[in-house]
Amino acid sequence: MNAFLIAALALLAGFVPLGIAALRLHVLDGVVALQLGGATTTLILICLAEGFHRSSYFDLPVICAVLTLVSGLVFARFFGRLLR
Repeated sequence: MNAFLIAALALLAGFVPLGIAALRLHVLDGVVALQLGGATTTLILICLAEGFHRSSYFDLPVICAVLTLVSGLVFARFFGRLLR
């Protein structure tokens, strides 16, 4: 087990407070927690790709980063009126 796999495990443990925040706090705070969860997922996938020394595994984090940005924009567009 190398440092990148340990970092991926440490980042994975960070999902617990994000899940609590998404479920318990105000709707807008939950959206922020979901966006941070998407960024954390991207970092976990990058650490796993480097930890396993597989260059082909780097495609998924790139797609995840783009979709995290797009999902935030879509959420703001369709549910923006409900968050006021």
